[in-house]
Amino acid sequence: MRKIGVLTSGGDSPGMNPCIRAVVRKAIYEGLEVMGIKRGFRGLMEGDVEELHAHSVSGIIHQGGTILKTARAESFKTKEGQGRAVKTIKKLGIEGLIVIGGDGSLRGAYTLDRDWDIPVIGVPASIDNDIAGTDFSIGFLTAVNTALEAIDRIRDTATSHNRLFIIEVMGRSSGFIALWAGLAGGAEDILIPERKTDLDEVCRKLEEGRLRGKSSSILVVAEGDEAGGAFEIAKRIEKKIGYETRVVVLGHLQRGGSPVALDRILATKLGTSAVELLIKGERRKMVGLISNQIKASPIEYAWKEKKKVDLSFYDLSQVMAI
Repeated sequence: MRKIGVLTSGGDSPGMNPCIRAVVRKAIYEGLEVMGIKRGFRGLMEGDVEELHAHSVSGIIHQGGTILKTARAESFKTKEGQGRAVKTIKKLGIEGLIVIGGDGSLRGAYTLDRDWDIPVIGVPASIDNDIAGTDFSIGFLTAVNTALEAIDRIRDTATSHNRLFIIEVMGRSSGFIALWAGLAGGAEDILIPERKTDLDEVCRKLEEGRLRGKSSSILVVAEGDEAGGAFEIAKRIEKKIGYETRVVVLGHLQRGGSPVALDRILATKLGTSAVELLIKGERRKMVGLISNQIKASPIEYAWKEKKKVDLSFYDLSQVMAI
């Protein structure tokens, strides 16, 4: 193998840049050329590609986002769109492709390998941490830290005004961010899609806390919770027990910012491992961190297996909230 390509696709996550850096420098160290594909699969279809050198990735390890940019590309789901992407790959002489992104991006990579015979290796990058085959996806730990900083700041305001704050975090249909940030931030309750929400029980616990002398409370809600989102939950709680309630939706704030140390290290290890797999002739695999070891699994495992949250985190949060 002499030349590989790398792209980032789907939603951005803190740590994508350290991963790009790792791919480029490991490949160059091994004597390979690296082509950087701009704007994900859309850029691949449009031929928006440039060669990357060691200096191309200098000074990016601390930057959030992705220097290669990212974009949604519905047309890539068609055979015509995939054919255009493959034409770019063949024209440039790319012999293997590393795709950094979430489950949708990994599905696209899988299609290129299975249907078009393009060797691919996937790297999981998503703040939602909902990708099977890895304990952590790139960006998750930074997103948790960002949410935690917000919870800590809001706690100050909640205490000053004797209010209930409901903080909605991202995660699609996954409660990973809510669980980790809620437990670390001492939330009075955590509402996640993986556990049925009983608002009567939530209100009972809030009332018990008030009787014990709590002057303020914080609920952390995952955006995919079945109770209807933070604003709907706030209305229902105010109607039931009359709490003065404020809602904070963190939204895309959680995607930005400088990646924390653990995300930089994870991204570096996964990026270099992806290059090693391509050199060894492996394909249609995803690299991940399992029990602190870098391991490769079939790339389709990322979406065919449902990754489960550890509900012991939830149980522990209930003990801490008394």
